Amino acid sequence: MNRDIGESARMSGTRKHFGFAYVFLVILPLAGLVGILRGGHNLKAPIAVDGIRNLHADPAQLISAMPNLFTLVLQITVILAVCRLMGSLFRKFHQPRVVGEMFAGILLGPSLLGWVAPQLSAYLFPPSSLGFLNALSQVGVVIFMFLVGLNIDPKELQHKSHSAVLVSHVSIVAPFVLASVLAYYLYPRLSDNSVLFTNFALFMGAAMSVTAFPVLARILIERDMMKSSLGTVAIACAAVDDVTGWCILAYIVVLIRAAHQATSIWVTLGGILLFAVLMIYGVRFLLRGLERTFQKYGEISENRMAFLLLLAMASALCTERLGIHLLFGSFLMGAIMPKEPRFVQYIVDRFETITVTLLLPLFFAFTGLRTNVALLKGPGMWFYCGLIILVAAAGKLGGSMAAARLGGMGWREAAGLGTLMNTRGLMGLVILDIGLDIKIISPALFSMMVVMALVTTFMAVPLLDLIGVDSEQRTAPKKSAQPDASLQEIA
Repeated sequence: MNRDIGESARMSGTRKHFGFAYVFLVILPLAGLVGILRGGHNLKAPIAVDGIRNLHADPAQLISAMPNLFTLVLQITVILAVCRLMGSLFRKFHQPRVVGEMFAGILLGPSLLGWVAPQLSAYLFPPSSLGFLNALSQVGVVIFMFLVGLNIDPKELQHKSHSAVLVSHVSIVAPFVLASVLAYYLYPRLSDNSVLFTNFALFMGAAMSVTAFPVLARILIERDMMKSSLGTVAIACAAVDDVTGWCILAYIVVLIRAAHQATSIWVTLGGILLFAVLMIYGVRFLLRGLERTFQKYGEISENRMAFLLLLAMASALCTERLGIHLLFGSFLMGAIMPKEPRFVQYIVDRFETITVTLLLPLFFAFTGLRTNVALLKGPGMWFYCGLIILVAAAGKLGGSMAAARLGGMGWREAAGLGTLMNTRGLMGLVILDIGLDIKIISPALFSMMVVMALVTTFMAVPLLDLIGVDSEQRTAPKKSAQPDASLQEIA
């Protein structure tokens, strides 16, 4: 009986400890965020006068015209060659291939090729051709977001421990609050009066709080840590971060687009809610028929696969029409798919090859063409860039590590979890491209944020090696939310 009383007292103490940590690391920072947003209403941004602050001076001006097939095929050939080369080179340094491909996109843009060989750059990537390159890349990102949603299982997220709950929430709140504080400083310097401070701060928070789910999964697989206690918590937290980040971004996009449309925002929100209900309670049950067919025959016919692709595209079109963005629809379509592991792997195997090998490198290249490091002129601009990287790492890595330590992890595991959560990778680039498209950030700030996404992703593997977190620390826990090999090649 004394033993039962002691156990009960210990559990009560754990709950009190968790409650204190949650209030201190989540509730209080959120209260501070509200104060920052309210105080930001008094900030004044300058009138747009140049390419640094002018959000409408997109360096990739797209001109509607018939595509030059020779130029388009040449662009694809060059992009694929450079991306595969850089991806293989970075793999030799134990970096995920996606890091090399992200870097390849920067090399092909004005930051290097346009600076070293401007005539060759103009020949390969004339402004009149970029619209078609962007269109192809967006198709790839739509399918990619479907695959990301497919690999997120909401049921697995319900079984996280207290430490995982605390880490997932703090890893969103900490970088979000710090990014909002940074936005208070950057808004008068890198924005203009066409953007509300609230929208600017919320976007900065969303961009800094996201975690690259596929890159994190690939790192864990390569280090044989997917089934470890650390890997289980990292995957669950990354999934929560991505879902939360995209919900926040959807809210921002709706606010901005609604301001330029005649339709009431309440009509827009009502349409979005109705669409979500139809997807979750209608289309979701329809998709179970595909799973039953696969379980019965071990495969799915081409007609059914085409039907699945049509549903993903139709979902993307619906969210675009409702005023959010194409990517939200495809992500939701993947999230409501049946999650039986063999079925998920079968679908991914059919979609990922063309997406990863052909279409995503085009997205990296187009992002690189919009990134111009030359806009960061003078020590002041590089100071802003360094500050962004510092705040992003402090919020994500530092916040996750502190929460994990308070949740009961050792310092080494906590530091490893913070390092993994700090990777932003492709997910960060996707969010930044949306921000530039809706003109909430300037080309200069876009370039700084791209550099931040590259640096925080690149630093993950060296930091894990330095910390000494590896497969020797794995335990034998219960089955985790492992995406199997489904996102290995994507990362």
